[in-house]
Amino acid sequence: MAYFITGATGFIGRFLVARLLQRSGDIYVLVRPGSEGKLAALRERVGDRDGRIKPVTGDLTRPLLGVSDADRAMLAGRVDHFFHLAAIYDITADEASQVKANIEGTREAVRLAGALKAGRFHHVSSIAAAGLYPGVFREDMFEEAENLKDPYLRTKHESEKLVRAECTVPWRVYRPAMVVGHSQTGEMDKIDGPYFFFKFLQKLRKTVPQWMPTVGIEGGRLNVVPVDFVVNAMDHIAHQDGLDGRAFHLTDTRHHRVGELMNIFACAAHAPQLTMRIDTRMFSFMPPVLRQGLGALPPVKRIKAQLLRDLEIPEQAFAFLNYPTRFDNRDAVKALAGSGIECPPLESYAWRLWDYWERYLDPELFIDRTLSGQVKDRIVVVTGATSGIGHSTALKLAEAGAHVILVARTREKLEATLAEIEGKGGKASFYPCDVSDMASCDTLVQAVLRDHGRVDVLVNNAGRSIRRSIVHSYDRFHDFERTMQLNYFGALRLIMGFLPSMQAQQRGHVINISSIGVLTNAPRFSAYVASKGALDAFTRCAAAEFSDEGIHFTTINMPLVKTPMIAPTKIYEHVPTISPEEAADMVCDAIVHKHKRIATRLGVFMQVLHFTAPKVSEIILNTGFKMFPDSAAAMGGKADAPAAPTPEQMAFTAVMKGIHW
Repeated sequence: MAYFITGATGFIGRFLVARLLQRSGDIYVLVRPGSEGKLAALRERVGDRDGRIKPVTGDLTRPLLGVSDADRAMLAGRVDHFFHLAAIYDITADEASQVKANIEGTREAVRLAGALKAGRFHHVSSIAAAGLYPGVFREDMFEEAENLKDPYLRTKHESEKLVRAECTVPWRVYRPAMVVGHSQTGEMDKIDGPYFFFKFLQKLRKTVPQWMPTVGIEGGRLNVVPVDFVVNAMDHIAHQDGLDGRAFHLTDTRHHRVGELMNIFACAAHAPQLTMRIDTRMFSFMPPVLRQGLGALPPVKRIKAQLLRDLEIPEQAFAFLNYPTRFDNRDAVKALAGSGIECPPLESYAWRLWDYWERYLDPELFIDRTLSGQVKDRIVVVTGATSGIGHSTALKLAEAGAHVILVARTREKLEATLAEIEGKGGKASFYPCDVSDMASCDTLVQAVLRDHGRVDVLVNNAGRSIRRSIVHSYDRFHDFERTMQLNYFGALRLIMGFLPSMQAQQRGHVINISSIGVLTNAPRFSAYVASKGALDAFTRCAAAEFSDEGIHFTTINMPLVKTPMIAPTKIYEHVPTISPEEAADMVCDAIVHKHKRIATRLGVFMQVLHFTAPKVSEIILNTGFKMFPDSAAAMGGKADAPAAPTPEQMAFTAVMKGIHW
């Protein structure tokens, strides 16, 4: 017994080789010149210790697959089973490539099988050969296939047609459904078919709790089978007598609607179920002109493209959301009777597929998410860099390989921070600047661009906070002016100064350190919150304007951080705060992942509460306002002495962790 296999190192091929090794005989595999390494890996994988796997040099795109005269003479009359698996199984491949591999490659495989006088030709086709047939497609159907405009569908149909029309040796055709990973190990080699949904489910799981009902789509019916079932069935049927000239659907007897399929994998991923599923066929009632017109609008096209990029879903996959075909597999079931080979229920192995994907195939695994990968040799400006959040951020960025531009008012502190960074092997430069002075900001921008040519990241951290009730601010209008001058106008001046250079290089990132107070509307901080709120609003507008120019904007709504800025308020010595190092980690996270906003869960909750139940939010904030008095300094007296907070105050700050009071 001898076998000849094309596509032996492919996904289905390597499992088939392992299966055939359980039988007697040599296995000849077509190997392209230069791909000997793949053959060695295959031998290692399947444990071919006896050297039964033998290479035959050739090429799918050449006449008679490029097999030499000598090899053809050696193989003539010896090959009992010729398995043709080599093809492009990729809906995103270009049409020319698919025609060359799927149609022309099959033609040459058929010719080679005839030249070798092979005992039987086994063509691995696909259910795609049925096109988009609206109904049940039987195994004895072929010419009835409909809607073959898609290159993938058409080339699969045409390649099977070649076998039926031109093969001179006995032949059998196998039409697997969507082939996924191994039902026992989950092993898969690429993202395809149902795997396109996985990134969406992963993002959904990260966004909302598992128990929350969500909305999804219903779609058409899809058929999914594990690779081990396909290979086992193909091997068994190939060695049965009296089945030549027939096609076999290697499919699951059960078809799953798209929404049902997604819920099966959502369960495996511990993601929320798509409770309400919208049948996509309802959109067919919309006039085609209207659908096409809406789809052609530039913002619609951009939004769609961005969503597809975020979810790693190719646009071609949408053609199969309303897949109309169901497959009758009675001939295959009959041929497998008594063998013990049957397709396992998807629910029984979906968790293995998910686990394998998340461990080995998730595209996120191959993206450099390290801070060093994002900032090494980049120019990063950090204002307020000699104290608190700015100081800790500068140290972390320098340690990761960034060239940090230190900005602060005091030269002596800048020199000390520079020495600290250089003492640890980092690289930095410093520029004294009073960010509340517009002329000083302009000088800084000019100097940095002159000396370094560009700025890759700007961290607007320098700021001023004033804790004072409005009732004690009637004669202190300058509090609002100076806070706005530094927190808003100063930051804005730097953004406006560095944006042109970022725009020129089509790359840049602006990170603004805001406050949880903007989300919670913290009383007693009206001057501070108003200035940060203005910066937040500008950032949202700027992000929209520069969205297509490679420039990112991030707002970080910091909770209460234990820095020198809050030291005058002695009660803060007793309330929950985060450290400057933890705050710096948030800045680094923003640089790595380029979030639009970073905020604590409590901050987001309070913002939602303000919009949904504003009076309730107001009562909570007023309670805190009354519970925590102004300091003596805020009321015009001397700074208050440290005082132990009351149990009520401690309990309130524990619940409202991170909020300024």
